[in-house]
This record gives sequence, C-alpha cells and structure tokens, in this order.
Amino acid sequence: MSEKPWLFRTYAGHSTAAASNALYRTNLAKGQTGLSVAFDLPTQTGYDSDDPRSTGEVGKVGVPVAHLGDMRALFQDIPLDQMNTSMTINATAPWLLALYIAVAEEQGADIAALQGTVQNDIIKEYLSRGTYILPPQPSLRLITDVAAYTGKHLPKWNPMNVCSYHLQEAGATPEQELAFALATACAVLDDLKVKVPPADFPAMAGRMSFFVNAGIRFVTELCKMRAFTALWDELLESRYGITDPKFRRFRYGVQVNSLGLTEQQPENNVYRILIEMLAVTLSKNARARAVQLPAWNEALGLPRPFDQQWSLRMQQILAYETDLLDYDDLFDGNPAIDRKVDALKQGALEELAHIDAMGGAVAAIAYMKGRLVEANAERLAKIESGETTVVGVNRFTTSEPSPLTTGEGAIMQADPKAEADQCARLTQWRSQRDPEAVAKALAALRQAAQSGENIMPASIQCAKAGVTTGEWGNAMRALYGEYRAPTGVSQHPSNRTEGLEPVRDAVAAVATKLGRPLRLLLGKPGLDGHSNGAEQIATRARDCGIEITYDGIRLTPQEIIAAAAEKQPDVIGLSILSGSHLPLIRETLDLMRQANLTQPLVVGGIIPEDDAKALQTMGVARVYTPKDFQLNRIMLDLVALADPSPVAAE
Repeated sequence: MSEKPWLFRTYAGHSTAAASNALYRTNLAKGQTGLSVAFDLPTQTGYDSDDPRSTGEVGKVGVPVAHLGDMRALFQDIPLDQMNTSMTINATAPWLLALYIAVAEEQGADIAALQGTVQNDIIKEYLSRGTYILPPQPSLRLITDVAAYTGKHLPKWNPMNVCSYHLQEAGATPEQELAFALATACAVLDDLKVKVPPADFPAMAGRMSFFVNAGIRFVTELCKMRAFTALWDELLESRYGITDPKFRRFRYGVQVNSLGLTEQQPENNVYRILIEMLAVTLSKNARARAVQLPAWNEALGLPRPFDQQWSLRMQQILAYETDLLDYDDLFDGNPAIDRKVDALKQGALEELAHIDAMGGAVAAIAYMKGRLVEANAERLAKIESGETTVVGVNRFTTSEPSPLTTGEGAIMQADPKAEADQCARLTQWRSQRDPEAVAKALAALRQAAQSGENIMPASIQCAKAGVTTGEWGNAMRALYGEYRAPTGVSQHPSNRTEGLEPVRDAVAAVATKLGRPLRLLLGKPGLDGHSNGAEQIATRARDCGIEITYDGIRLTPQEIIAAAAEKQPDVIGLSILSGSHLPLIRETLDLMRQANLTQPLVVGGIIPEDDAKALQTMGVARVYTPKDFQLNRIMLDLVALADPSPVAAE
C-alpha cells in the first residue's frame, strides 16, 4: 500500500452519553480510526432534555449532551488529543465545541493539537435538515466566530463542513448540489474575511471542509467529486485571490446516500452502499478524507452494533485487501469522464451565477428551497412511474423472506428508560453546580453576543461553569429571536399533471359531496426537521386539487391541534422521522379528543411494524413508511378517508 487510507468513521450516538461512549470504544477497537458523533434533536436545537419540547426525542436520533458532565461521560477513556472527531452539529456548534474544548482541557490535552470538525452549516439546515434556531445573519456570525476562534487556537480543527449531503437527500440534482454548497461556502468566506487579518485568511479558508453525499449513479457521483475539486480550486483563486495551492485543496468527508436505502428487500442495500462508496474512493485526485457508511437496515430502524460493523468492514476490505491505494488516479485523461465533469461544472456555475445575482446564499434561501422541493418531486415521480428503476421497489419485487429481518432484535431499540435517566441526571447536575458562577457566565455570554465579541470564549466559560444546552440556546433565542424557514411548497400547482387525472377526478367528486374543496392539514410535531416527505405529500396533494395547510417543521401537538380547530380539515396528516412517533401521536390524539376533533389522523415515518400496529390501536387511520412510495395511492387513501358517504366510512 503506497498511500494511507482515508479515515474510517461510523455515525453513531444514542440513548445516553455512557451508552454512546461504550459504542465508540467498541468501534475503535474494531479498527475505526475516527469518531463521528450523532447528537439527539434537543441537543441539536438548543433545548434541555427535560424541556417539554424534548419529550419523546431524548436519545432517539443521537446522544443527548445537556452539559459538561454529559460531554465528559461521552469521551471517557478516549484521549481527545489522539482522536479525530467529527460532530454533526449546526445551530449549537459553538456550544458543543466549547464543551469539547473544556473536556479536552480536563484531560490535559494540548488544545492546539485537537483534530476534528464541527459541521456548523446553518444554510443547509434552512434548506433541508431543519435543526436551525436563529435567523440567517446571527447564525452566519456564529459560524464565522467558530472559524476565527479555531483559526487562532485550534489550527488543526475544521470549523465548518459545508454540507451538501442533505441537499441531495432533499432532491438536489448534482448541479444544484455543487452550486448550493459553493454558494454557502462563499457566504461564510465573505463574512469571515472581514473578521480576520488578511494574512490569516488564506489559511483559514484552507481549513474549510465539505461533507458530501454519494448516490447510486456512481459514475456521475465520481464526476461530481472531480468537479467539486476543480470548482473549489478555481473559486478560491479567482474570487478570493488565494495563490497557495495547499489552501485551495478540496477536503471532504462523506456519508453515502441514506435516502436510497429501501425498506423493501433491505439486504440489497449492502450492494448499494458498496457501489456508492466507490464514487468517493476510486479517483485518487478527488478521494474523500473520511468515509462513514450507513448500515443496510437504516430504513427499518436503529442499526445494531453488528450492522455498523458490517459497514466498517466494507471500508477496511477496500482499503487493505485491494490494491486501490497503490495506483495514481485511474481516471485522469479519460474523455468520457472529462466531458461529464465539464458539463457538471458548467451547470453548477450557471446556477451559482444566478444565486450571486440574487445577493448570495442568504438572500436566495427561499429560491433554493423551492428548487429542492421541485427537484425532489421530479425524482419521486420518476420512481413512481417506473422511469427510474429501484430494484425490489418498482421492479424485481418478487422476493424470498429475508432471514436478516426476522426474529427479536432484528433492529435496535433505544432504551425506553434512557429519557427518564437523562432528565434525572440533569436535575442532579443543576442542584450540584454553583448558581452564582452560572449566572456570571451567562451574563458574560449575553455581553459577548450583544457587543459583537467572539462568542467562543464566553461559551467555554459557560461550559466550565455548568451552564446547560437549553440555557445557552435560550440566551441566543432571547437576543436574536427564532426563525421559521420557508417550506418550499408553493400554493400554485405545478405543471406535473401526467397520471393525476384519476386522483383529481376522485378529489373533485368528494369536493362536490362536501360542497367545498377537500382540505388536508399536514404537520410535523416534535423536533424532527427532516421535511422531505411532508413536502412531497403537500405538493402532490396540491397538484391533485386538495386544499393544503402546511406550516413547516417543529410544531407542538398543541399548535397543530389549534390549526386543525381553525382550518377544519377533512384529514390530518403527521410526519415524524425521529422515532418519537408513539409519545407524540398519543399526545396529539388526546388533544384531538379534548377539542372534539374527529377527523381521521394518518401518520408517516420510519415506523417499525410493531409500532405501526400500536398506532392503529390508538386510533390512527393509516400508517405510511418508506415502502409506500406511490404517492397517488396515498392520495386516493386520503380521498377515501375524507369521503362523507356511508360507503366510504365503512
């Protein structure tokens, strides 16, 4: 082997800091060479674990970190000065980095030697992932505060992963993924440039990294990565005058496409993951610096340690058993590859010029969001019509029962007692800290935020004083307010009408019986920000003639029921992908009964079969999971549920 392999990571975290620490140490013992931390939704959105908004969400999609004690437990017996740690955290990135620095100092680490990344890309949160808190301008300020601080004190740390991963998950074409990510990077560099000495700017730009997606069309994805590499180099030189080539290197990590993992015949996902990994490893000149692979059964639920090990072994076999790392770039000079790269670059530059003309990424948030929703609608329509083949989903669907998905323990269940345990330890933490030190630290945080000082020193002081995640988040909210990002769902129907005639006729027939338009209210309760499914249901319902109400993500059950009482929809639909469906639906149904609302309730999400049965027992009319990809069939279900005639009711 002539070249050192990329970093092997597994995106992991669940239940509690102690449970996640055990998982990390096990994965490191299996040959993982870097950590990738998944935080739960309350941590990502700046709430404490015992905040009412956190109910049902604690420890579900990641690890809860509410204070320094949690961060200390998360990295117990893991020397941080010997580790390369990626933290998928955005709105609360300054805070989680502050906690990490405080723990590293407790361990006696040289802070300047710390290596790792905070994702810290808030623009893509507005566009696709939904864990934002503040409006764009103060959010951009926090991003560049982290960059300026790490540039001075943590020179080996990547202060931002410009994250195009979730753009592809939200439906972005390769050209959009390139352009939207580069526009985001430019917005950050423009803000950073006025904060740091000119002599320091090139090196700080050189620390900016990217986190990308790799889909199943692996030749196109390989060309996309070569295009990314070339465009970033050209952009830094032409727009920012950076002449040193080492500061213009395109450095990126990757998780291959989770959106394409199927609930049907999930064993096929092993091959999908392998093929997608090739796109970011085969081309030496555009090879990922770090790779984390999803588990084959993520469309079913939380992966087990064995499932994560299987994905890790895939990386290790490619790196250590094959001769891939013995060769120069295999694609240099290939005319077919060069043509595709040039085409992708041209398309991306045209889109980037359009965004620049609008005033840059921040000014273009609503435009980019709308483009993503429309692109995703086109993608799903091609799967639904069969134009795009997905093996086991719309073609080759005859299948033997899979022994991999049967029996107890086929998927991992988060510890149902973890939330209560976390909240009890948080209460104990508050009781044992020095209230005067906490108040003093929070006052310093508010002063730094108001004065324009870098937020990091005050955040580190807060971490050491025992301030909690919710207290840090509330301080930011109090100063800057909260933001509601655009949904991207236009009220105006699209021109995609092919195949909708039977559904539109059924909608019109029920509307005639009702004497008004058929109404659908869509909601996303809880802290889950993954809105792709809800957006696609809303756009298809709109195109079928249904009157929709969709106010976006992170609504409380109370807010949803208040909207239902006002709008009087014929059907209420809820989308929950965080695993918190049981407590949130139970609360919603209780509130519906209290408000005397009798409309049928339908639910969509990553919902295990046993949970689906439990929801139906509670009174949910329909449960949809990723296998239900035929949106027209879902529309006809909604029409039938709304039909006031006795036959429909039966």
